[in-house]
Amino acid sequence: MHGTETMPVGRVRDGALDLLKWLALLSMVLDHLRYVGLSLDGLYVPGRLAFPWFCLAIAANLHRVKNTAVTGQWRYLGWLLLFSVISEVPYRLFIEDADTLNVLPTLALGLLVARGWQQKAVVDRGLALIALALAAVFSTHLMFGFFGVLLPLAMMLVFRRPWYFSLLPGLVCVAANQWQVLLSSGSLVAMLGLATCLIAPLAGLVLLRRGKSVSPPAMRRWAYALYPAHFLLLLLIRQITT
Repeated sequence: MHGTETMPVGRVRDGALDLLKWLALLSMVLDHLRYVGLSLDGLYVPGRLAFPWFCLAIAANLHRVKNTAVTGQWRYLGWLLLFSVISEVPYRLFIEDADTLNVLPTLALGLLVARGWQQKAVVDRGLALIALALAAVFSTHLMFGFFGVLLPLAMMLVFRRPWYFSLLPGLVCVAANQWQVLLSSGSLVAMLGLATCLIAPLAGLVLLRRGKSVSPPAMRRWAYALYPAHFLLLLLIRQITT
């Protein structure tokens, strides 16, 4: 894995990126299976891959569209914001004691921060500063908090660098995952969860750089609907099994 390797650009499908998104979705579903009423606490560990891999997908998409029309990038943000609203009710129905918003607002703010770093336009820098301010003020209301908003930027900063730079987003990922609580727990699941957070960025980068030959189904805009839909499906499973 060398720092000179780059991602495909333009409209060419990147099979490795699609695979990363599918695996992130699978990890998220596995994580949420812990809430269907069964004893599946161990799924917390693979579940730690989901958020950093979605953040890495944001970084990869920003690299792919860096020199394309900005309308596509605003559309990307618009879909995130739209499904942030759509997903909140299914999320609250399934996670009954939720004390944060669903994950999409965190990803939307993270997208703004990462794009503000990438682009020199005043509007992009201004929106990034606003996103940072919102993340700081409302950190306790955001899933993965302030550090979760920083994770897409951390991923983008190491995107084309040697593998050992992945330690930076790994540490940011640990900080976003309530590391104090996990350390205090001291359980095997908690320790494995911390380790997974630390190595998730590296694992995702390896997949993107070495998985060029894979051709999974393309994950297009319809995939946004899978986020609220999976909450409703798991809610139905819980009602059937309990």
